[in-house]
Amino acid sequence: MDISLVSTIIVLSTAAGICIPVGGLIASFEHIRPNWLEQEFRHFLIAFGGGILLGAVSVVLVPEGTTFMNDSVFSIPVVLAGGLTFFLIERLLDLKRRESPQLMAMVLDYVPEAIALGGLIALGSPIAPLLALLIGLQNLPEGFNAYRELKFQNNTSSQKTLLTMSLLVPLGPLAGIAGYSFLSEHEPIMGAIMLFSAGGILYLIFQDIAPQSRLKKHWAPPLGAVFGFCFALFAEMLTHTS
Repeated sequence: MDISLVSTIIVLSTAAGICIPVGGLIASFEHIRPNWLEQEFRHFLIAFGGGILLGAVSVVLVPEGTTFMNDSVFSIPVVLAGGLTFFLIERLLDLKRRESPQLMAMVLDYVPEAIALGGLIALGSPIAPLLALLIGLQNLPEGFNAYRELKFQNNTSSQKTLLTMSLLVPLGPLAGIAGYSFLSEHEPIMGAIMLFSAGGILYLIFQDIAPQSRLKKHWAPPLGAVFGFCFALFAEMLTHTS
């Protein structure tokens, strides 16, 4: 095990994870005046987080994932599996009346992306710092919104809510080291994890982060977005093979 690489993984993944409580800390300064500014700022952060997630999918997860899977057509069912799995998890939480979409989105995209980050660093990929940056940038608005969500649902103090969010930070380094240890010599598996995460992120973007695209208690629109993205990916593959 290369200590310098492990140190790089820990530093980058921790820096990205710290953005979770930082986002929560920003959210703890409530009641920005005037009220319209508070609403505009919150919706801006939601849209910004969605844009960063979409960018991570388009710029890193899908291109690198399909490359690691040797541009195989099996990349498409992996993306679909990610979207369907995230859908099933959300439905399960909803049925148990424990739906926390912002918190779930944050954890479900943070962990697999950190695993991929560890694998990319092990392979010496130049795109690894970009992925770390994108993880941090998306964790900031997700942390902001998750703080509001947790505080509203649990009616806890700001300190306890921020402590809960801080406990999520170590998940990144642990996942990154796992990716370094187990995936650096198994590129197809790492690619599958990246694509699976991409499918789940796409579902969450259109289901929870871009609520204007959904109908209440209907899940077809976000799942349709996942299928639409896969159709575009399949068309792009056909273009390269023809």
